[in-house]
Amino acid sequence: MTRIHDDPATFADDQLAGFLDLYADRVRGVHGGVVAHRGDGGPQVAVVIGGGSGHYPAFCGTVGPGMAHGAVVGNIFTSPSAAQAYSVAKAADQGRGVVFSFGNYAGDTINFGIAADRLRAEGIDTRVVVVTDDVASADEPSRRRGIAGDFTVFKAMGAAAARGADLDEVERIGNRANAATRTLGVAFSGCTMPGEDEPLFTVPDGHLGLGLGIHGEPGIRDVPMLPARELAELLVDDVLKHAPAGAPGRVGAILNGLGTTKYEELFLLWRHVAPRLRDAGYAIVDPEVGELVTSLDMGGCSLTLMWLDDELEPLWRADAYTPAYRKSAAPVAALREPTADELAEADAVVTAPAASGAARGLAGTVRTALAAVESTIRSHEHELGRIDAVAGDGDHGRGMLKGITAATARVGELGDDVGGGWALQQAGQAWAERAGGTSGVLWGAALEAFGRHLGDTADGYPAATVVAGTREFATTIQQLGGAQAGDKTLLDALLPFVDELERRVGAGEGLAGAWTAAAATGAAAATADLRPRIGRARPLAEKSVGTPDAGATSLGLIVTAVADVLTSQEEQT
Repeated sequence: MTRIHDDPATFADDQLAGFLDLYADRVRGVHGGVVAHRGDGGPQVAVVIGGGSGHYPAFCGTVGPGMAHGAVVGNIFTSPSAAQAYSVAKAADQGRGVVFSFGNYAGDTINFGIAADRLRAEGIDTRVVVVTDDVASADEPSRRRGIAGDFTVFKAMGAAAARGADLDEVERIGNRANAATRTLGVAFSGCTMPGEDEPLFTVPDGHLGLGLGIHGEPGIRDVPMLPARELAELLVDDVLKHAPAGAPGRVGAILNGLGTTKYEELFLLWRHVAPRLRDAGYAIVDPEVGELVTSLDMGGCSLTLMWLDDELEPLWRADAYTPAYRKSAAPVAALREPTADELAEADAVVTAPAASGAARGLAGTVRTALAAVESTIRSHEHELGRIDAVAGDGDHGRGMLKGITAATARVGELGDDVGGGWALQQAGQAWAERAGGTSGVLWGAALEAFGRHLGDTADGYPAATVVAGTREFATTIQQLGGAQAGDKTLLDALLPFVDELERRVGAGEGLAGAWTAAAATGAAAATADLRPRIGRARPLAEKSVGTPDAGATSLGLIVTAVADVLTSQEEQT
């Protein structure tokens, strides 16, 4: 259990403030994360890593010479927003381009991708290297999650950048390191979010969860607990089964603790891992045993191997100096404080467009609807988390509450002269910024699309216009998230809702009545019968059967809350 906190909702920000104070001599905070102080050498390609909090030393603990130049820090187990990734990359950029690198999770892929597009539009050449090392999560390598193998990829790219490699070379090295890296993990106990009394999942007594994720996801299956020697055999043999074709006979190895597994236990396990690898014909190069990629207070461990050739081995063995990881064959060059230019950050000035009277009236409806949605999500937060924990990481309720709370607050700060379209766009931006994760970026982008469609210049907003806006909302989620009907996502509640709303309004029914009837389709509950085909829940498809999708459930709650607002306003007119 995570016991030390002030407000659990601000745990990620509060711990980062302490980290920055502790390591102020080598890193500095920027909006969205941290960047390393620069040395006196020439400019380098900026390697910018990141993901959710809860994994220390990943990600901010590995920022420094020989590794990453910056780390983007999201909320616990959730992707940082695109704005955060953009901000950290801008601060880390030294004029030679940026390489983003992160584990293969939908929210990270979307948010870092959006940030990369924005940087390229500004003339900053930006590449993306996605880590896919978890052999338990999928048979197809490109669909695997990124877990402790993040470290080997970050290390190779950071070393290449430190040696002066150009952007093409650093990107190529990152992809080569990823292709040469494999990981398998096991869980002995689940992890507990700050402020919560129960873990996100439990492992049956006398068992371990094989193939865990690092976001609090349970293992793919539970197996009887093994003595250390047999556990070592399981980890080594399963990882070696997935060795790259033509793999060389030298490996860099990481035996990684996930949060509460003691170093002494890892040392004992290494006692069996090392000879097993050597008996298989491998030379072990600079092995690491300890905590490098954790999952809050999860009990468990993972084994990572990176197969080393003449190119990757020097990078694996190269010097590095970060808050949590140091390797040096020679003294590290002195670091200097940032210059005034490096510290300068441009403040973006956002001005609301002029709004018609109808648009200003719509803004009042938006404010009322957002307040109603916030109240609904707040009262269902824990239930949404419980549903999500069946086959996911259990953070959906908290993430949705963070998103809607931020959206409501942002719109509340706007003046009375703004339009409803602008208010929805600002709500979407705030939602994505604070909620993070896949649902955060999807809800944020969809609200922005809805707001842009409505605009702020119309003389009125008939039902057909609002319905067309809901279609834009759904299309944005579909295109950005890559899901389809039947994948067991919020689309399985959203698409039937929009279809029914269009049908009823097209038949001449008023907006409030049509919205209320469409909200009552029951499509969210029907997702209990589906098997997830996308996202974190996909590897745990069987476990999810019988439980509705958390995203579809929250969507159903939200459209019902909005229906009540529309009906109340109609009755008052």
